[in-house]
Formats: sequence, C-alpha cells, structure tokens
Amino acid sequence: MTESQVIRQAADGDARAIRTLYDRYSPRVYAVVRRIAGDDELAQDYAQEAWIRAIRALPTFRGDARFSTWLHRIAVNSALQALRKSETRRKREAPAPEDVPVVPARGDALLQRRLERALQDLPEGMRRVLLLHDVEGYTHEEIGDVLGVTAGTSKSQLFKARGKMRELLRALSGAAQDIGEEAWGI
Repeated sequence: MTESQVIRQAADGDARAIRTLYDRYSPRVYAVVRRIAGDDELAQDYAQEAWIRAIRALPTFRGDARFSTWLHRIAVNSALQALRKSETRRKREAPAPEDVPVVPARGDALLQRRLERALQDLPEGMRRVLLLHDVEGYTHEEIGDVLGVTAGTSKSQLFKARGKMRELLRALSGAAQDIGEEAWGI
C-alpha cells in the first residue's frame, strides 16, 4: 500500500492506517517538539497534541507538500502554541525558586548539558528562531510564517541568538565555547 493510500484511509478514520502513520512518523514528531519544549514531559504532551491535531486535519491534507512536511509544520505550530499558553499561565503565577545546579558529567554529556543550559538561558524568541533555523532547517520566510514575524526579524533574532549563545557558552566554560561554536556553526 502506498503512502497516499494509507493517508486516504487514515483520513477516512481507518485505525490501522492511522497507526501506520503514527508508527512511521512519531519519532520525528517527538524529536521536533522535544527541541522546542526543552523537556521530555512537555514534549510528550506536545507530541500528543500534535497528533490529535494532525489526525483531525487529515481530511484537509491536499498532498501539495510531502506528508512529513505537513505533519512537521503541525507539530511545530502545536508546540509553539502550547508554549505560548504556558508562558501566559506562568506570568500569572508566582515565580518558582531557582533550580539547584547539577554537576555535569564528562565528555559529550557535559557538552550536551552546557548547550541545553545555554539554550534554556536564551530569551524565548531567540531560542525559537535558533532551533527552527539551525536545528530544524527552516528558512527565515518559513520561520516568519510560523512565528508571525517578518523574515528580517527572524534573521535579526538568529544573529542575536548566536551571539548570546557564544556569551553563554563562554560563561559556562572556555572549552564549551570552542566545542559549542563548532556544534552550532557560530
């Protein structure tokens, strides 16, 4: 059975076809929302919401783009919308105490923690643009469409995000700066 047949059957409500699509694309959807969420628990929630939206929207899939591209956009939009909602909610709540710093492990795990820490310390707008452009490979025009900003704003935010990442990685460690710049192409 071809992918377009599976998609048509899933759009008609066939549970097996939906399961086939889920099995094929769930790792990619999770990876995308995990980068945006920055947290496994949130990523699971965001991925679930993305799949609910995608299944509901299947009858509207026209096939103008590849299914993976269509699904990817739903996942990104769903995660960003959930983040905006949680930010609004967080602003209304009292601030939580700072997390207790954890001593990082050695090697690649250390680099990963430093990069994650630096990403979490970036202002939200910069982090989103950096992830969408440098990690997910979106163009500035696509980022503008997703975030509701101009391509110029996206470029500006990316430039600022890369500079801020340099500063944050330098502050975390001189070694992380060298490795981090190489890993992020900065």
